[in-house]
Amino acid sequence: MASESPVGRIYLLRHGETEWSRTGRHTGRTDLPLTEHGEEQARTAGRLLETLRGRDAPPPVVWCSPRRRALDTAALAGLTPDAVREDLAEWDYGDYEGRTTPDIRTEDPGWTIWTRPVPHGETGEQIAKRIDEVIADADRELARRDVVLIGHGHASRVLIARYLGLAPAAGVGFAFDPASVTVLGHERGAHRIDLLNAPGGLVEPPPPPADR
Repeated sequence: MASESPVGRIYLLRHGETEWSRTGRHTGRTDLPLTEHGEEQARTAGRLLETLRGRDAPPPVVWCSPRRRALDTAALAGLTPDAVREDLAEWDYGDYEGRTTPDIRTEDPGWTIWTRPVPHGETGEQIAKRIDEVIADADRELARRDVVLIGHGHASRVLIARYLGLAPAAGVGFAFDPASVTVLGHERGAHRIDLLNAPGGLVEPPPPPADR
């Protein structure tokens, strides 16, 4: 449960596009760079984040996944992590790393990450345990400032579910596209979603410099 009078909110930022995310391949441990499009997405997401928080807002605490795609997204969005946290890493897909869902279903019909086990990977309960630690730490920070988390798709959807007190599998109900922003807030101490899956395209890019 959050503090009775928190002043901050949690801003979730998913990393920008990679070649594997573009083609639907499950990317957990594999350390991939952003595509050129993903780099531009990250810059745009940084502008959206600034717009949502307000240009005069006090500096947030920033925590980032250790994966390159998250760290590069943070840098391009203008964010400097205060901590790099392994517990923000993506779901460990085990033997399904690098495979698409249609491909996996040729061996396991009807498979989804939310409903079936992952051979040699994480269970929903395992990822929920580490995500719960992130939420507990964030709740303490919210008493005085915002928290910005830069991470991944499935892990962040689990975080949204756990923030609301739901089972990790409830993450299936929350969309979270590359380089989008989700805002988690509170009402009289209760956790709530203030904004979900907002694309960076909600803000206009800066105008080109005037001719001199």
